[in-house]
Amino acid sequence: MTLDISAAPIASDTTDHAPPARRPRSTVGRDLSASLVVFLIAVPFSLGIALATGAPLMAGLISAAVGGIVAGLLGGTSLQVSGPSAALPVITAGLISHYGWQATCAITLAAGLLQLLLGARGLARTALAVSPAVVHGMLAGVGLAIAIAQLHVVLGGSPQSSALANLAALPGQVGVAHPPALLVGALAVAILCGWPRLGRLPGRAGELGTRLASIPAPLVAITAATALSLSLNLRLARVDLPAWQPQSLPQLPHGSIAGVLTAVLTVTAVASVESLLSAVAVDRMAQRSGDLDRELRGQGLANIAVGLFGGLPVAGGAVRGTANVRAGARTRWSSVLHGVWVLLAAVALTGGLRRIPLAALAALVLVVGLQMVSLAHIRRVHQHREFPVYLVTVLGVVLLGVLAGVALGATIAILLALHRLTRAHVDVTAGPDGSFAVQTHGPLTFAAVPRLSRALAGIPLTARVTVCHDGSFLDHAAYEALHAWRSGHQAAGGQVVMVTEPQDDTVLDPDGALRSGSSPGPHRCRAWTPWVGHHCIEQQEDPHNRLLDGIRVFQQHTAPLVRPELARLAREGQTPSQLFLTCADSRLVTSMITNSGPGDLFTVRNIGNLVPAPFEPGAADDSVAAAVQYAVEVLEVRSITICGHSGCGAMKALLDGVHERPGPPTALARWLRNGRGSLDRLHRAPAGFADRAVVDPAEQLCITNVVQQLDQLLANPAVERRVNEGTLRLVGMYFDFATAQTYVLDRTSCLFAPVTERDATPAEAAA
Repeated sequence: MTLDISAAPIASDTTDHAPPARRPRSTVGRDLSASLVVFLIAVPFSLGIALATGAPLMAGLISAAVGGIVAGLLGGTSLQVSGPSAALPVITAGLISHYGWQATCAITLAAGLLQLLLGARGLARTALAVSPAVVHGMLAGVGLAIAIAQLHVVLGGSPQSSALANLAALPGQVGVAHPPALLVGALAVAILCGWPRLGRLPGRAGELGTRLASIPAPLVAITAATALSLSLNLRLARVDLPAWQPQSLPQLPHGSIAGVLTAVLTVTAVASVESLLSAVAVDRMAQRSGDLDRELRGQGLANIAVGLFGGLPVAGGAVRGTANVRAGARTRWSSVLHGVWVLLAAVALTGGLRRIPLAALAALVLVVGLQMVSLAHIRRVHQHREFPVYLVTVLGVVLLGVLAGVALGATIAILLALHRLTRAHVDVTAGPDGSFAVQTHGPLTFAAVPRLSRALAGIPLTARVTVCHDGSFLDHAAYEALHAWRSGHQAAGGQVVMVTEPQDDTVLDPDGALRSGSSPGPHRCRAWTPWVGHHCIEQQEDPHNRLLDGIRVFQQHTAPLVRPELARLAREGQTPSQLFLTCADSRLVTSMITNSGPGDLFTVRNIGNLVPAPFEPGAADDSVAAAVQYAVEVLEVRSITICGHSGCGAMKALLDGVHERPGPPTALARWLRNGRGSLDRLHRAPAGFADRAVVDPAEQLCITNVVQQLDQLLANPAVERRVNEGTLRLVGMYFDFATAQTYVLDRTSCLFAPVTERDATPAEAAA
């Protein structure tokens, strides 16, 4: 969920660690500080959502207060902050116009009861079975519909009843735009878009901008727009916020039972999906594990309460949850306190809130709506070849409404999945000796029989044929077609060998024989086994010939398997999520220890996994800085890992003082000077292991060097800016060759904890 106007993509990699911890504070102090930050975001956001739905503006504050207190106390994700749903304004506006406000409150209450029932039955994870392309398409469509409607308010007019009507009326509204409203709205939009980027300014201006950017952009935008309107004495529509008073009880909606049930199910589905997806994202960001069923029950109780008290439908959202985590919240009390502050503001600060121009609130919601169209999600959906589903859902939501758009998108997703499940590829290749190899990929069903029959019919009758199936599903029709062809081919004098594509250690030799416990090529090593020193290789063999042998094995066996993926990467370019900086040591195979493949890691290797400090005399090097800058600013990676290893020759050379020997320094000596900070840290604050003692001084320096290089990495302005924004995480890692064990750094304790097979998160490993 990306509903946050300043939120960054949330890394899903379980080995990420937060930036270096600030000075320790009490849990109470952190929760209190975080609650105030979230409160400053929630008040203008809640008023803006209420404005977008056409509900009483007080309803937005009621939802924020009740959602924060009830869902905060009873929900299953401790750092999630609930409030008025950002995905429901279009639906809620339609319900209000059709049934009226009090009946809409009754629908919200019924949706809460249904959420409570679903959570009690343990069905929360069922909501996560929806295709991400449909979910993000729905959010993008809702965001566009909201933005188009609120643009009318920014121009000084009123929104129409539907997105199509708003689009049709937009040219006329532009012609009669109200200049004061446009001025206030433009100022709010400019601040909302520019405020988070203040930290990117060069030099000291960037340092000051980073401090200013810590103030929530919505608060600054609304405050500045209100101050401008008051100082110029502009005549504008302002917040119509009555004094706090008890709300009327909800009333049963009038209309068909089917229509009311559809409304309840729609509110339940959208609010539940938004809350649960946000809960998963917040848990990943905070490196915690929540209870989704309890979270759904908490959301249900919150919606029951807001239905009774006259509030908008409640959901957990990334706007508040992300801000809560970044502000340093530790427990659920930050959410509860935020709700208390909103409640006090609704009771005591109505006079100040009435001064806010509606155009400023509309500008806030407009920007939030546009940012619900996430380019990162579009790229990810495109990579998974689900863009048609996304596009159909977006257009359906904008043109037909949320229900019809989601139903249309889900239908396309199902049809696309069925197409992929029934689509098989059949490749026929001719060998130099006149033999043929038939390779099938994907499930062979009745739908693939025509394609399979055409491919087999083109093979000469007397040829020797090896048919290799990849082990996927083979239905009865395909089985009959394949074996009928084999019988006919053999009757004509041909030879047929039928095998299943090898799994694990079973491989197919070039001559077609099935061989177990070995691999193809000039030797019996697996692809990742080192050549030099292996028992099956002659040590006197020319290294160049060994290299060519390995390339031939790749071309024959691996290239056909990875060619489609590499072709996709060639078309779309690289979009790695991580920069992996490690040593050039030949024993360290990054793809093996990270289980990664093409396009996953942007890798930088050098002697000693060093990051030259930019102002270190006689030791600076631009190649690493250039790679880091490219990864951070162009590729926009979300994490940077520095990985050291045992037995590092560079660390041994540092301990031996190679970099300080008299005489003209060699290139190696100059490079090793980038590790002097690690030597200093070794004497001041050496790193250690959480589960064992350090073996020797060399290993102590190896792990201490990782910590030091992370600090030197922060001296890069691009890295520092992204870390301060919360959009980049730094990870320290260490690999021990003798035990094939990977360790991850806990920045708080400066200890390396082992990553085990059953670990779900680094926090569990550190514990």
